[in-house]
Amino acid sequence: MKNAQKFVCAGLAITIVFCVISAVFTFIGLENIRKTSNDTINQLVNILLEKYPDVSEKEVAEILNNKTEYTDNSEFLNKYGIHPEKDWVSYNNQGSYKYVILSVSVCIAFGLAFAVLFLGYLKIQKKQTMDIAKRIERINLGDYSLQIDRNSEDELSLLDNQIYRTAVKFREQAENSNKDKENLQKSLSDISHQLKTPLTSIIVMVDNILDDDDMPLEIRREFLNDIKHNTNTISFLVQSLLKLSKLDAEAVKFRYEQVEVKSIVDECIKNTAVMAEILGVRLETDCNDIILNCDRKWLCEAVTNIIKNCIEHSQNGNIKITANQNKLYTKISIKDNGNGITKEDLPHIFERFYKGKNSSDDSVGIGLSLAKTIIEKQGGYISVSSELNKGSEFVIKFFNN
Repeated sequence: MKNAQKFVCAGLAITIVFCVISAVFTFIGLENIRKTSNDTINQLVNILLEKYPDVSEKEVAEILNNKTEYTDNSEFLNKYGIHPEKDWVSYNNQGSYKYVILSVSVCIAFGLAFAVLFLGYLKIQKKQTMDIAKRIERINLGDYSLQIDRNSEDELSLLDNQIYRTAVKFREQAENSNKDKENLQKSLSDISHQLKTPLTSIIVMVDNILDDDDMPLEIRREFLNDIKHNTNTISFLVQSLLKLSKLDAEAVKFRYEQVEVKSIVDECIKNTAVMAEILGVRLETDCNDIILNCDRKWLCEAVTNIIKNCIEHSQNGNIKITANQNKLYTKISIKDNGNGITKEDLPHIFERFYKGKNSSDDSVGIGLSLAKTIIEKQGGYISVSSELNKGSEFVIKFFNN
């Protein structure tokens, strides 16, 4: 709208200037005509009264006010070179007539100039509009490689810039869509690989049990325990994938509440107590009087997965869970003295289905990824530091609002 406003304002300004100029010229011309005509009539009246004293002033006044009938004396005027159909009765009015002609000419010139200016403006607007239409057509065809050279602030330039931003956004969405497809393909491949091993094992053991009627009871029980273990692995994998899918699809609605961090940690320890006892891992806590605004259920899920990971790599070791709070953030630390993580594995530790060199055979590489997703979805941040054969420390931070 800025260009249109500028054009209208310029047109109004020019119109006012030319109207003023035309009015001045017209006023000057008419004033000269009035003076010249009055002078001429005064001279005629004086001559008439001097030479014809019988003519009364009343008759003269009636003639001047057009209250008497008169005879057309055009022939008399023509006789003395005055042509009423194309000349002024007083030749002194010819100069004044030029002022009127000049005023009309100025108005005509202004009208033509304004028309040319307006047509030029429409031509520029049409060209810019066609350029924008072509850019939109390119976007519709999937071509997002647009470059905007204009930096002005008129309405079409602003529209052009918005189209450029839209094209950039579409390009990013297209790239993200391709990345999502690649990630989905990779995830499906990883999932099929993760499910293939336990399912194959289950099928083989079930076939052995069914085919061998004389199988000893101890071997049969061993096979059934293995089947149960593999079934639990598949169940854990499927449940974890469902949780990740819900989180990725923004289908999870977190229920925030003021929760004691100690109660969360105690519940997580309870969830991993059997595993810790089997592997001889001791758990210590120091989380008193720390309050956190979070979704208790989902945060317990995340912390439990981290503690499980630490227990797996800290056989006969110690794990210390601490929490502290300051004006900026609430911090939860989970530190073990286990095997640690290699430098090569450390940058990838939170990737889905990633298994480091020190991972156990039962690991599916999804627990830490799920924990990271849950924490970040609640506005938190997780990091890990580790040294080989000296242990690892996972740090969770929730910044205070």
